[in-house]
Amino acid sequence: MNTIPMLLKTSYQKTATIFQDFKMSVDEKVSASKENNSLAILVLATTFLLLLGSIYYMVTFQNDFLQFNQNRTNSTFGLIFMVIATTLLVFKVAFFLFVLYRYFKYKPIASVSDDKLPRVTVIVPAYNEGKQVHDTLVSLINSDFPKEKLQLISIDDGSADDTWDWMKKAKQRLGESVEIYQQPENKGKRHALYRGFNLGTGDVFVTVDSDSIVDADTLRNLVSPFVVNEKVGAVAGNIRVLNKAKALIPKMLDVSFVLSFEFVRSAESTLNSVLCTPGALAAYRSSAVFKVLPKWINQTFMGKPSDIGEDRAMTNMILKEGNHVLFQRNANAYTNVPEKYKGLYKMFIRWGRSNVRENIEMAKYVFTNFRKESKAGSRLLFINQSLKIIMSYPFLLFMLFFVATHPLLFLTSTLFSILILSTFSVIFYSNKYKPQESLWAYTYSILYTFGLFWITPYAIATASRRGWLTRGLAEKK
Repeated sequence: MNTIPMLLKTSYQKTATIFQDFKMSVDEKVSASKENNSLAILVLATTFLLLLGSIYYMVTFQNDFLQFNQNRTNSTFGLIFMVIATTLLVFKVAFFLFVLYRYFKYKPIASVSDDKLPRVTVIVPAYNEGKQVHDTLVSLINSDFPKEKLQLISIDDGSADDTWDWMKKAKQRLGESVEIYQQPENKGKRHALYRGFNLGTGDVFVTVDSDSIVDADTLRNLVSPFVVNEKVGAVAGNIRVLNKAKALIPKMLDVSFVLSFEFVRSAESTLNSVLCTPGALAAYRSSAVFKVLPKWINQTFMGKPSDIGEDRAMTNMILKEGNHVLFQRNANAYTNVPEKYKGLYKMFIRWGRSNVRENIEMAKYVFTNFRKESKAGSRLLFINQSLKIIMSYPFLLFMLFFVATHPLLFLTSTLFSILILSTFSVIFYSNKYKPQESLWAYTYSILYTFGLFWITPYAIATASRRGWLTRGLAEKK
């Protein structure tokens, strides 16, 4: 007789506990959101105080700047420096105007009809990703893409956390729509992709990072250029930041990504020479992949196997074969980025080392007859990339000299330059997305200039080092 009241009481207690836990979770999220917003306002306010201060001091120290420049031109070394600096400035301005012109010529290719879409194999490598890989697979299955033409493969690269469990849960939920495999040990993303390429049966391979979410029309927009143009060997997707509401660094990176993809890669696409198809979202014609696959999986640098920059390497090899590499602005993926400085600089070091390696590889073919069509655009993009690398050490030495001899002039001129140069990023972002978010371009430029200036010199000096640097369990926690 007492069983029903006892069950009701137990049920009530459990419900109350669940509700209390939910309320605490919501309260914690609201509290964290308020704290994050307060910090964001403080950081942006500080940013603008610094930039406004630079305007004031630029006017105040105008005569000092004139004297500094005059002193430099009076010495042989200073005169040589001024000539080189002026030449580089003229090139950079001309290159920017060229990219701006090409940007306005860019138009993404519209999706073709279902009957024309190619058979596609989507490969999702995962390492220590936890629940996010489950969400990634679900977002891909929910794509507006003919299911009979879609093969979805996910490969656990020997994770040390519960990634494999979440992949099995995705398999239980999605059934035959997804194939899951497990590497016997952690071999690196390149080897996980290699296994996926060999398992895939599609005419086009799509690679998606396991911490990324895609829009419903992303896949069909991404692969349509292969149908429209038989010369296309690879296509880069448009990458946005998924976790920008969680911390300040992702807010900054979102603005940076918009400029890097929607401006720079749009221009590169009109030259058929996008230099890097991002690992977060990229597509490759299967015939183009298999043509370079043995060289790609066995790639070395200074005698050591390459375990980073697999996306840039694949792009470089496909370009070398004379294929076109395009960008699709209408194919979006949202990916997680580092939320702390340590994770950020590790990611940039990895990218920097990859850039050094692949620029060396690109130098071996870019001035040859590697393509029947015009090669001028590819060569100009290469020169611009190479100048960034070559001038990193002279720039660093000059910066240190400037800081040591005229610290206040250095601080003032640098902040004023950031105000001028970053305003384009602000305007560009504002025209497409929320204007208030565009202001993070200024903060990001300050962070990069004063906190990450050492990345490229360090990446050059350590270009032969291996290691992914991120994706560790400690960082994930």
